[in-house]
Amino acid sequence: MSKRRLSEQQKNRIRERQKVQLEERPETSQGKHEQSLESCQTGLVTCHFGQQLEIEALQGSRQGEVFRCFQRSNLPPLVCGDRVIFSVGDQDTGVVISQEDRHSVFSRPSPRGELKPVAANIDLVLVVLAPRPLPFLNLLDRYLVAAANLQLTPVILVNKSDLLDGTPDPVIDTVRALYPQLGYAVQTVSARRGSGLHELKTTLAGKTAAIVGQSGVGKSSLVNALSPGLQAEVGNLSEASDKGTHTTTAARLFHLDGFDLIDSPGIREFHLWHISPQQLLDGFVEFHPYLGLCKFRDCGHRSEPGCALLAAVERGELSAARLQSYFRILADL
Repeated sequence: MSKRRLSEQQKNRIRERQKVQLEERPETSQGKHEQSLESCQTGLVTCHFGQQLEIEALQGSRQGEVFRCFQRSNLPPLVCGDRVIFSVGDQDTGVVISQEDRHSVFSRPSPRGELKPVAANIDLVLVVLAPRPLPFLNLLDRYLVAAANLQLTPVILVNKSDLLDGTPDPVIDTVRALYPQLGYAVQTVSARRGSGLHELKTTLAGKTAAIVGQSGVGKSSLVNALSPGLQAEVGNLSEASDKGTHTTTAARLFHLDGFDLIDSPGIREFHLWHISPQQLLDGFVEFHPYLGLCKFRDCGHRSEPGCALLAAVERGELSAARLQSYFRILADL
């Protein structure tokens, strides 16, 4: 039998009831009360794999320790960055009792079209690409649209700059020339040489960021470069396909020097089945000044006379490649 899905209203009621139960737990003796305070505490989800979570204690005498925990069946899926209330048993294993409210969440749709959370309570989304494997700007645009719809701030990170060494790269050159004009922050780094890392650390200072991108762009190498003491597993490009191999199999939160990074498994596709055509249009930020100015209200922006977007492309005010990228994503919807 499939698991019954809960509505958002039901989930909120469950969270509120769990909080009240924790605050009003009856105790028959002072000793039991102290034990309750010790075993039930606030924690941070630092890794999720299979049916278990790694929870870092954020308070109490064991603050900073990490415990393997299961979660109660009535809780929604938990991800790295979630703050929870959990209880620790005698064998240093525990159970997550409740989930605290999120101030943000980065999600991706599953093959069935359902939104699957990837990271919670983040401030930035680092979208990483590199000269190799071949970057797909349509994938980059999908990440940017998703971030816009989730009201998250994206930073485009060009890694493996050591592979360029002054050699022109049409795709990378387009990213570094076009996207800053659209208002996106674009930074260039080399995890191998360490160049650009100081500027990146300044951008990340005091924040929690989710690092995303297709397999093989060097996300785990960046994590290691930003904190040399870590040993995140690093993979190589497939010689047969020049595509990245899936090295990171589970998202993990790392505490680095003054900021936190959530490293997520690499993906080669990022669909946006869950958003509407209007939300997609809104996700292309440079289109905003022209929306509503077309001759026809139902303009499809392809060949209609009086289309404000097409006129802007002809005048060189909008990128024709970005408009085509929009159409490619629209076809998926």
